[in-house]
Amino acid sequence: ALQDTLDKRLFGQHLVSKVVVKAVRGFLNNTNAKKPLALSLHGWTGTGKNFVSKIVAESIYKKGLQSKYVHQFVATLHFPHAHSINLYKDQLQSWIRGNVSICPRSLFIFDEMDKMHAGLIDSIKPFLDYYELLDGVSYRQAIFIFLSNAGAEKITEVALEFWRKGRTREDIQLTDIQNALSVSVFNNKNSGFWHSTLIDKNLIDYFIPFLPLEYKHVKMCIRVEIESRGYAVDEDILTRIADEMTYFPREERIYSDKGCKTVDAKLDYYYD
Repeated sequence: ALQDTLDKRLFGQHLVSKVVVKAVRGFLNNTNAKKPLALSLHGWTGTGKNFVSKIVAESIYKKGLQSKYVHQFVATLHFPHAHSINLYKDQLQSWIRGNVSICPRSLFIFDEMDKMHAGLIDSIKPFLDYYELLDGVSYRQAIFIFLSNAGAEKITEVALEFWRKGRTREDIQLTDIQNALSVSVFNNKNSGFWHSTLIDKNLIDYFIPFLPLEYKHVKMCIRVEIESRGYAVDEDILTRIADEMTYFPREERIYSDKGCKTVDAKLDYYYD
């Protein structure tokens, strides 16, 4: 189901589909995991990071994101004040410990990691490490997904390099990006991952790059959204919406600077 949904609804992200399915399936089938699964999703806004975490949740839990075993945190919402960092650390550790005690197969999704205090991120470290038990609790069946814009520039740099050499984005392999991405995120002072022990101690299993979306991918997003609303697809409107999006770099105009983020709002204007 995970593979099928990604194939049908996630566009332009061949690396994501391949790595996420392999990682999640392998982890769920492993009866003797040595640590929790930790995935870090990186890329510009609108490229599908939240969407993929939603699909992963739906593939594991009947109620998806609504399941009581799925826990979402948004940095600017749940941890807004830097002066309260010690309180947040205690609350977060207590929350993770309590929920994994109830359900070992808990899923934790952390959004806006680039806006999260580095000390708070490092407070998650014990739960991601290779401990058999931590205060009597095993975290080895839990899943942690981190979402971040950090590293998006590096991902775009690689994608543009392939494009300018006349190679397709499908030629890009994980090995072309992953190491450079982790180093970029680790050394980015504007990222919550800056000099994070999660990276330093190799506790994140996969750094997953979301490539910037091209014009054709934006059109795919629009088509699927129109169909999901029950409307007949008007090719003229579809093209008009795609053309209204802004693209970068300024001269080549290859990639949508908001991915598919504003498709919903634009459809409201044309259809409702």
